[in-house]
Amino acid sequence: MNNSQQRGPGVPRVARVTERSQARRAELIATGRRLFADTSYDALSMDDIARQAGVAKGLIYYYFKNKRGYYLAIIEDAVAELVRRAASTHDLPPVERVQHTIDGYLRYAQHHQAAYRAIVTGGVGFDAQVLAIRAEVRERLLGTIAHAAWGREDIPALARTALVGWLSSVEGVTLEWIARQELDRETVGSLLVRGLGDTLRLIEEYEPTCPAPTRPSVS
Repeated sequence: MNNSQQRGPGVPRVARVTERSQARRAELIATGRRLFADTSYDALSMDDIARQAGVAKGLIYYYFKNKRGYYLAIIEDAVAELVRRAASTHDLPPVERVQHTIDGYLRYAQHHQAAYRAIVTGGVGFDAQVLAIRAEVRERLLGTIAHAAWGREDIPALARTALVGWLSSVEGVTLEWIARQELDRETVGSLLVRGLGDTLRLIEEYEPTCPAPTRPSVS
């Protein structure tokens, strides 16, 4: 009996190897997110990371090439989760979709503070690649808000500029909130929803093709 007969039917061997590789890579990223949540980038060596992950250092080099590549993979994973949480609103009415998007955004920042700070402040120093990741998440969040408000993502320049201004304020408010932790998430969310409502009504004044949805209720 040859090896293929011994393995029997089911998932091909190459696919199983790929799945195991993806699972191992995901485990290393999850470990890195925990480590960088409590320790600065410069304070962690590859030896520290390998020891905490319980793997040979060469395995981390195999998947990520170096510590910077590992760090960027962690930030990209954090961005994917942030956007996924914020955008999981397709079946809701527009106003509830906006509220859910903001709440998902705040929940992520609250429970993944180090990753959130890295995303919105540019990571380690002035890191062009992390800033590019930040720009990507901004684009996706702007698209989510525009689709919730107007059912489209191709919006006029004025509407985009105003939404970028609002999103910048969201980042500043969120950083202040997680640093001080003096307000509950619901209150911060209500402030941001009201601010978005004001922004949307201002956009409508200058750009009638982007009418503001019904004013969100404040909980």
